Amino acid sequence: MSELNDVFDLLKTLIREPSVVGAEHSFFRVLQRELEERGAQVTWYEGVLVAQGSKPFSAMFSAHIDRHGLICTGPNEFQYAAFVAGNRSDLLGNSVSEQLINKIVDRFDATPVMAYEPWSGAYRGKGHIAKSYVCERRNNLIFTLEGMEHLVAGTPVAFADRLTVRDDTISGQLDNVLTAAFLVHLFSQGFEGTAFFTAQEEAGKSWRYLLEWFRRFGSSTNRLIVVDTSPYPDRIEADKQQLVLRHKDANADFDPLLTEQLQAICEVYGHTCSYKDEYIDQKNAQLVAQGLSAQSYGSTEMGRIIAASNGVVTGSTLQIPTTGYHTMEETASIASCQAFLTVLKRIAELH
Repeated sequence: MSELNDVFDLLKTLIREPSVVGAEHSFFRVLQRELEERGAQVTWYEGVLVAQGSKPFSAMFSAHIDRHGLICTGPNEFQYAAFVAGNRSDLLGNSVSEQLINKIVDRFDATPVMAYEPWSGAYRGKGHIAKSYVCERRNNLIFTLEGMEHLVAGTPVAFADRLTVRDDTISGQLDNVLTAAFLVHLFSQGFEGTAFFTAQEEAGKSWRYLLEWFRRFGSSTNRLIVVDTSPYPDRIEADKQQLVLRHKDANADFDPLLTEQLQAICEVYGHTCSYKDEYIDQKNAQLVAQGLSAQSYGSTEMGRIIAASNGVVTGSTLQIPTTGYHTMEETASIASCQAFLTVLKRIAELH
């Protein structure tokens, strides 16, 4: 547990640093400092920060570091940053984010926010959300803020956040600073492989930055594990497993051998795991029986890069089940975090 506390201490620092979709540069600076302090060789490319040890192809992980927030789009006008950065009309309609947009519209009332300079991270003031609504003409979430009248268009506004640690859970805007903190921590334990930290995943763009790196610097076979959180409707559903795997997402089938290896490691250590695609299949069978529309498998960074790489990159995902998806109260169990650290260290050959 002491090692997990080290991760949580790091997470407490990282979660307070803003990293709104499309305005992640200042967070990359924070990550670079933390990684270099732990001995990693850090290289900064467009949309991806790459941290490497002495054996960069021994194991490769990727975590996206963008979080949901707002962007000022005009005088006292603020929109949901992911849909501005992602060009909403270009999205495919198969991401969980898009399907949830009408469900989350009321989740942000009175949420405290802070504005910052996207490159330096310089503080530009604080306020709170007065109201939010879906504008059908612009097909986006529109927010009214109090205390932010001075901001100019292009200024990112982050949800002000702190980590809450309870006896058996942690809470905050975890997606996806949580698993990014674990990857940073690996280097303090002597990790010799590669960790990618990608931008704009919530806008559906991160895989492009990642694929560009593999095309320039990858080997003939590149096996990648993408780490993230995975949403469930309540704690009962989330606590049925400590870790979440996938055979596939809406875009592609994952590497079956690597997926089986992840499951085998879970079994060796007695960690419970389940497959998100199988869970969605079960839910969809119930929905169809009720005459309702089926849910998407979701669109992940891993699926997108497999589909686009023509065999250059393959891999699978390892995820922590959470509740309160895309809110300030996203919650993960400490048991899941401990299981995640154990499996991560086994793959990284740190056990």
